[in-house]
Amino acid sequence: MNALRVHGLTVKRGAGPVIRDVGLVLEPGRITALVGPNGAGKTSLLEAVSGVVPPSAGSVHLGGVNVTRHSRVARARLGLAHIEQGRAVFPGLTVLENLRLTARTPAVVDEVLGLFPELEKRRDSPAALLSGGEQQMVVLARAFAARPAYLLIDEMSLGLAPVVFTRLLPVVTRFAAEGAAILLVEQFTHLALGVAQEAVVVSSGRVTYTGDAQTLLDSPATLHSAYLGS
Repeated sequence: MNALRVHGLTVKRGAGPVIRDVGLVLEPGRITALVGPNGAGKTSLLEAVSGVVPPSAGSVHLGGVNVTRHSRVARARLGLAHIEQGRAVFPGLTVLENLRLTARTPAVVDEVLGLFPELEKRRDSPAALLSGGEQQMVVLARAFAARPAYLLIDEMSLGLAPVVFTRLLPVVTRFAAEGAAILLVEQFTHLALGVAQEAVVVSSGRVTYTGDAQTLLDSPATLHSAYLGS
């Protein structure tokens, strides 16, 4: 599998660009943490990569295929999955039915349920009756069941207790170990950097740091400077 490559991506909303000339590379089997202050443009970047919003400039390539003008569905067929902010379960369907929507085989459903013991116990419950944390697990499990080659995760911890989020991180790590290229946007910066190999810092719509995630963990001054756009 080839990398996901973004070149010179610019996204405009309202009066001007929220993302300017951003480039990044997501390698198979590795996690890239995308961090930065609130309002830096991280969500807009993910939406442009997955096809939710069109870029005004730049390009997106999946495994050597230029998908810049492809629809979101077409990108999904090429192996790109995007877990957006907030929970997006089908409330009238059971946990099992939610997972079957994306799973390629019944065996995959069983495998994914094994990663989420809480969901195994609630497999026949309507998603509407689950807790917020359990619904977030359904969203993650559904994405994993699709076995995407590229996975964009926007604020996985949103609405979750830190202890729940911490339990989910090993699942993301395992998925990367199986070959997926993952871009993780997360408000808990140090936890995200702790599981990532690469890091990209975005400040005021521009990339201010690209490099080793551990370097940012080891150097608070470097992280602070990148957040300020210095």
